[in-house]
Amino acid sequence: MQLRKDYQKYLSEKERIIKGGREKYHKQNEEQGKLFVRERLEMLFDPNSIVEDGLFANNLDPSLPADGSVTGIGEINGRTVCFLAADSTVKAGSWGPKSVEKNIRIQEKAAELKVPIIYLIDSAGGRITEQLNVFPGKRQGGKIFYNQVQLSGVIPQITILFGPSPAGSAYVPAFSDLVIMVDGNSSAYLGSPRMVEMAIGEKTTMDEMGGARMHCSVSGLGDVLVDSEEEAIDACKRYLGYMPQSWKDCLPVENGVDPVSGRDVKDIVPLNENTPFDMYELIDQVIDEGSWFEYKKLFAPELITGFARLNGEVKGIIANQSKVKGGTLFVDSPDKAARFVMICNAYNIPLLYLSDVPGYMIGSKVEQSGIIRHGAKMISALSESTVPIISLVVRKCYGAGLYAMAGPAFGSDVVLALPSAQIAIMGPQAAVNAVYYNKIQELPEDERAAFIDEKRNEYLQDVNLFKVASELIIDDIVGFDDIRTEVIRRFKFYKTKSVMKYEKRNAVHPV
Repeated sequence: MQLRKDYQKYLSEKERIIKGGREKYHKQNEEQGKLFVRERLEMLFDPNSIVEDGLFANNLDPSLPADGSVTGIGEINGRTVCFLAADSTVKAGSWGPKSVEKNIRIQEKAAELKVPIIYLIDSAGGRITEQLNVFPGKRQGGKIFYNQVQLSGVIPQITILFGPSPAGSAYVPAFSDLVIMVDGNSSAYLGSPRMVEMAIGEKTTMDEMGGARMHCSVSGLGDVLVDSEEEAIDACKRYLGYMPQSWKDCLPVENGVDPVSGRDVKDIVPLNENTPFDMYELIDQVIDEGSWFEYKKLFAPELITGFARLNGEVKGIIANQSKVKGGTLFVDSPDKAARFVMICNAYNIPLLYLSDVPGYMIGSKVEQSGIIRHGAKMISALSESTVPIISLVVRKCYGAGLYAMAGPAFGSDVVLALPSAQIAIMGPQAAVNAVYYNKIQELPEDERAAFIDEKRNEYLQDVNLFKVASELIIDDIVGFDDIRTEVIRRFKFYKTKSVMKYEKRNAVHPV
């Protein structure tokens, strides 16, 4: 059967556009271990679920199939999700006027449908040769970032960086809820190494300045570092499994399972407060087996943040890791925590704090780096939260660390403590030294140790856990083996929580 000429034209044009750019660019991707954009989408979305918009954008220019951008709607595990994806075989995935318009339109569609949006980035940024039609205007590149800010906290926004994200496009991950980066291929930077050397004389490498590992461990731009594109796509799917469609929708629920088999909690938590232990081991005994999804694992590792399920229901967990820097909060720790708390609060994910914290770091270096200002971010995000919050003091909780880890004054629904817990302004050794330093110096050398022990014991009696509970500073003491049961029961009761906040235009938070 002979096809009509107009239909033949349609089929041939569609086939040409779907193939993307020239073959040599496909080969370059293969050599770098990178998939073609449409292969990525096939792996990410359910089979035959995608509807694409703007396929024929710029089709009159044979060098710009789809204008280097694939946008549309599909399903991931049966859930509707919008996407925009750069085609690096077309002008290195750069943004032209039509691709910018396509990106803006799919953001608007995601807002209308109240569904998540995924940004698949592998782009050279805006096309300098078309800058007046791409960069400065009201409905041009800046509008993409504006839309991201407006959508923040309304619908989940996920960025997967498969390749570069330079200059302006580097702000796409910065405005997203989650950023997944592929080690060795992903990068984000405002100026390339060549541009940096020309402008300021600094010689650097891409990995040092904008590489995936650097951003996931040093700058904090990246949240999840993976070794391959397949892992990146899997991480994106897993993260979506913890998120609602929008802030007004219910969280996904699964069948609950028991925690992984492991040591009893009383054997995990050392009696000596100065002996480090692995908080991950305790977390494993609280959450459903296999349900852990960590957020910013490599960044500020003295603080653990991640999503998990308790009896099938999604929770956000914030915990101190004494194996790293003693669990002390440094300059980056509050940034990590504040971001995580804001995500959980935005999408109605209850929070569980597991505290074992000596407090914030002190000294000239951290003061000059803004430890007070940064530390206030963690407390501000917590204080703004309206979701159910349970705070469990695992061991020590000293100074402003108590405030940062959801202490009694900061909107927690309940503050619980294990029998090993100790709450105080500071630890006994530091407290005795602070109060009695001059007296200790006056004593003969052979009398100092006994005096310090005496005052230390007096201090410990003053902050005795049962005295703290007697004064209703904490709400209950929980047995080592009862954590999971107690937390699950209490979260069930707190589901109807409603918090009234002062009426205002916006809070003026530390930044």
